[in-house]
Amino acid sequence: MAQIHGVVGGIAMLFVTEDVARRVVSMSDAIETIESMFREYGRGEAKVFPVVSGHGPDPATRFSMKSGLMQTRGVVGLKVGSYWPGNRARGEEAHASSTLLLDPDTGYARALVAASHLTALRTAAADAVAVRRLARADSSTLAVIGAGHQAWFELLAIREVRPINKVIIVNRSREAAESFADRARRTLGLEAFVAEPREAVQCADIIVTVTAACGPLFEAGWTRSGSHVSAMGADGEGKQELDPRLVAEASLFADVVQQSVTVGEYEAAFKAGCIETDRITPLGAVLNGAPGRTGEEQITIFDSSGMALQDLAICSLALDKALEQGLATRV
Repeated sequence: MAQIHGVVGGIAMLFVTEDVARRVVSMSDAIETIESMFREYGRGEAKVFPVVSGHGPDPATRFSMKSGLMQTRGVVGLKVGSYWPGNRARGEEAHASSTLLLDPDTGYARALVAASHLTALRTAAADAVAVRRLARADSSTLAVIGAGHQAWFELLAIREVRPINKVIIVNRSREAAESFADRARRTLGLEAFVAEPREAVQCADIIVTVTAACGPLFEAGWTRSGSHVSAMGADGEGKQELDPRLVAEASLFADVVQQSVTVGEYEAAFKAGCIETDRITPLGAVLNGAPGRTGEEQITIFDSSGMALQDLAICSLALDKALEQGLATRV
């Protein structure tokens, strides 16, 4: 990565806005770059560093800093993700993300990428990478538990890798679930309807949980043989979406194994003694030849707690595309 000169007394920094990031990176782009990242991580060509967390003057706020290095690409940097719940009263989003990419040769700031949209994209892309390897090839019915902003991206991503023609929505707010179903019918042409958790899970080939729950959303026995579950919501201590009995019985996969048992979906089952870490296969290992789905009756679970390498990969891609199209701003 070349340094960009032209600012008096130093080096220019590039800026990619939310609007530009949204324009230059498609879902298919995101899936391919996130899969490549997982392959590199699985080969030991990338690493993540300890997460730092904090809050603002209001203790109800919080932020985290996740950093990493992609050695072969020469990509290094960090993402700051923040949650300021009071923003909603001002008509603004409560969540925000920004990624700082460093020059690998000098350590100077190379680019700031506004990454709220890209965070939603990379999260869903990781799900799609897992679904492509772990869900049955003929999976056509998707159950989405949760009807918020991220849930829509999960639907879009999974449609890229599996022939989804029916989606079942479960949500505490019936109104939000109906709105989601209507959007899926109108914009995607899917058969879509709202159901209770038991009916949705029993009908689904693929189940995606994308909530902030701290307890099981459905019972283990409701999941039918051969289904795949992507647990996308648990990303902090105490968060949980799945029944530990289901975790104990299924074939387990994760983006980062150690995170999955400390701040991810497998934390509850691990602390209860239902599983050990050797039961969990990293997704990167599967992409590099380790067994994934090995039978039609197998139940697979992918836990995504998120990591900095996803942010660095997609933000680096956004920067490259913005530069190619003349859309990156020099600061």
